[in-house]
Amino acid sequence: MTRSRADRIARTSGLSICVNLAIAIVRIAFGFATASIAILTEGVNNAMDAGTSVLTLVGTKLSGKHPDAKHPFGYGRIEYLTSLTIAVIILYAGIEMLTEGVKLIIHPAPLSISLPALIAVAVSAVIKFCHGSYTIRVGEETGSKALEAIGHEGKHDSYASVLTIASAVIFLVFHISIDAYVGIFMALLILKTGVEVLRETAAELIGRPGQKELADKLYREIRKTPGVLGAADMMLHNYGPERWSGSVNIEVDHSRNVGDLYDEIHRLQLAIMHRYHVVLVFGIYAVDNDSEEGRKLRQAVGDFVRRTEHVTSFHALYLDTANNRLYCDLVVDYELRDWDGVRTAFLAEIREAAPNYDVELTIETEYV
Repeated sequence: MTRSRADRIARTSGLSICVNLAIAIVRIAFGFATASIAILTEGVNNAMDAGTSVLTLVGTKLSGKHPDAKHPFGYGRIEYLTSLTIAVIILYAGIEMLTEGVKLIIHPAPLSISLPALIAVAVSAVIKFCHGSYTIRVGEETGSKALEAIGHEGKHDSYASVLTIASAVIFLVFHISIDAYVGIFMALLILKTGVEVLRETAAELIGRPGQKELADKLYREIRKTPGVLGAADMMLHNYGPERWSGSVNIEVDHSRNVGDLYDEIHRLQLAIMHRYHVVLVFGIYAVDNDSEEGRKLRQAVGDFVRRTEHVTSFHALYLDTANNRLYCDLVVDYELRDWDGVRTAFLAEIREAAPNYDVELTIETEYV
């Protein structure tokens, strides 16, 4: 983890702790004074937000520990565990608020609304909206799911405050209390946020496909390298924000030797490591673009790919003339259901173009 990223997360978490504690104290005080479950719920929610910010701060600190023998890839995934804990806390808070709202509907309590209380709620709502927007932006820029969760929770809190003010106005004008129903609606918003954070974090821990945006940048970097004819089969494994490892296969001219390629590939590997924080291992495919037979086969395979639905590209096309073998990899999308049909059609077509070769076909999907 870079120092600047950790510092930004720490500063934003510290600001969140201060903002939420101040708002929580004000709202809880007015909640008790007015007997408003909606205002009291918002205050408790703000106190929980301060607690989750403390967790984010601690998680960021722990995730920055250096790799050791037990964890050679570092401790970056602690941030995901922090987000998971925050999701559970948010869900617990939502369930508790929902329960209190239902109890208030069954057993109504007298409500006392004052102008100072409404002003306090309105001011805190504006503060929470601005702070939530800022926290989301920092979370997106730093890749911190925990900060994003705190930010979204803050914005939802500001929306709920508008409903709280509306319910108070209705009570003052029509003497009808919808305070409990507003509290339930707010609890449902909180539960929605908790479920979303839980789903996103679980996907990171279980293993989602590597970030396509990052993969596209790496592919562009690799393909513009002198001596590289193509690249495919990229795999990316995430060990925390800004911590990636992976592999990729590159195509090079079959006449090149290892000594020629080493310097170019090594410099590329170091550039990717420093610029994108990705430790990338390279596999090599030899490509024969010199012979007429090789060029015709490449054209035939390209025609098949362009005509066939769900087949997106090909690579690793190589003629082993010594053993009369033809190697090729086809890349298909996740919508393809009839893999055997594609295999049969490809083999039939290519065997006509290269009748003297045994075809070794690999069908695969992209991992990113």
